[in-house]
Order: sequence, then structure tokens, then C-alpha cells
Amino acid sequence: MELNKECMYCMKDERRDNLMIEICELEVSTVFLFKEQTYTGRCNVVYKDHVKELFQLSHDELAVFMKDVKKVAAAVDQAFQPNKINYGAYGDTLHHLHMHIVPKYEGRENWGSTFEMNPGKTYLTEEEYHNMIETIKRAVGDYNVF
Repeated sequence: MELNKECMYCMKDERRDNLMIEICELEVSTVFLFKEQTYTGRCNVVYKDHVKELFQLSHDELAVFMKDVKKVAAAVDQAFQPNKINYGAYGDTLHHLHMHIVPKYEGRENWGSTFEMNPGKTYLTEEEYHNMIETIKRAVGDYNVF
């Protein structure tokens, strides 16, 4: 596995841990819950190796990564029943392949427009984070990707 010492995902350091909580590992990625929960259930699916772009993956690697993304999106949909899920593969300042899974709810924050990256409005208690993580883990385990 390639590591980049400047990358919070590769180094698994406090920069990452200040923003998100690890939920589980999947086939080629690690799933995190954002601590900021304006978009209830917002997660991040982070590729295991330090890769900058989707096109740098082989066809097989891309298929498995997208299978992980699909599994998390389906789990979030099952767990929280959003009206829509937005996906974001950014990385202007953090060049490590990851996909934001952002549940959107009609009548709530940024419905009908692009989600705000870090609105800083909604934080949970430790118990609420724990319950949300367990709910997502169960839903991920329930979902079979062919």
C-alpha cells in the first residue's frame, strides 16, 4: 500500500479523527461517519491506497471501489430514508481518493442545491454517534452487492 506522509487518510492522524469516526472496513475502502451531521447519515468512503483520481484505478479496482460506495449508499438509504443521496468525489486540497455519501432531505439544509462541505451546525453526543454507527453497520451487513 502506498502511503503519503502529508495525507490524513494515509497517516490515520488527528486531522482525520477530528472530522470523522471510523465505521468499518469494506473490500477496498474504509467507511467513516462525519462528526458534523447537518446531513443526517453523511459518510465518507475512503480508498485503501493513496490514489489521486478514479482513472488511476484498474477496471477491477474501480469496480470494487464503486461496489463499496454502492453498499454504503444503500445502507445509508435503508437506515435514514433520505429523499436523495448526493455523491461527491472532491480532493482539491486532499489528494486521496474518497467519495462523500451525503443524504439530502426535502425541506432541510441545501435541498435542491449542492451540499455544503462543512457547515459546522450539527454535532451529536457520543451516544448518538454510537447509535448511528451501529445502525449503519447493521445496514451495511444487510446489503448484498452482486
